[in-house]
Amino acid sequence: MSDHVFARPWSVPVKRGDIPETGRHFDLTPDRAARDAIARLAEVVDLPRLEATFDVTLHGRGGLRVVGHVSATVGQVCVVTVEPIESEIDEPIDLVFLPAAASLPAGQEDGEIEVSAEDEPEVLVNGTVDLGAIATEFLVLGIDPYPRKPDAIFEAPAAGDSSARPFAALAPLKDKKSHGEG
Repeated sequence: MSDHVFARPWSVPVKRGDIPETGRHFDLTPDRAARDAIARLAEVVDLPRLEATFDVTLHGRGGLRVVGHVSATVGQVCVVTVEPIESEIDEPIDLVFLPAAASLPAGQEDGEIEVSAEDEPEVLVNGTVDLGAIATEFLVLGIDPYPRKPDAIFEAPAAGDSSARPFAALAPLKDKKSHGEG
């Protein structure tokens, strides 16, 4: 077994065989330990709230459709003021999972895949989808990488201001050295 085993911080596996013809509804909330692990993965300060709602239905021959949304409160740091802020995430989810052989379009078994405007189905691995992993992925994708407080305004230094140069503080040392003082 590899030393680098991918550990999912939140795993809620659902087998296709556990989904009735009428479908199944899931309301999921991870515990504090899982939220802390997801926060580390997402590189955010805190994750005080994470909720996911899914409706899982059978799809075609051997597939599943997962529709729902993920909502969360994420603790971050404002990129302008460097103060803590909370961001709200609400991401819709609509995915189709098919067994590996069924996920290739007809006539594409030779390895060449034509990309269409329509979303391609995800691969159903061993007849199972992991709702926790799906929720985590959509949460991470929904996080603003440059969070900003609503009233935060970045003011760039004036163009002619020499103190705004990155090495302006070193200028006096250069002057001393050129005058033989060092």
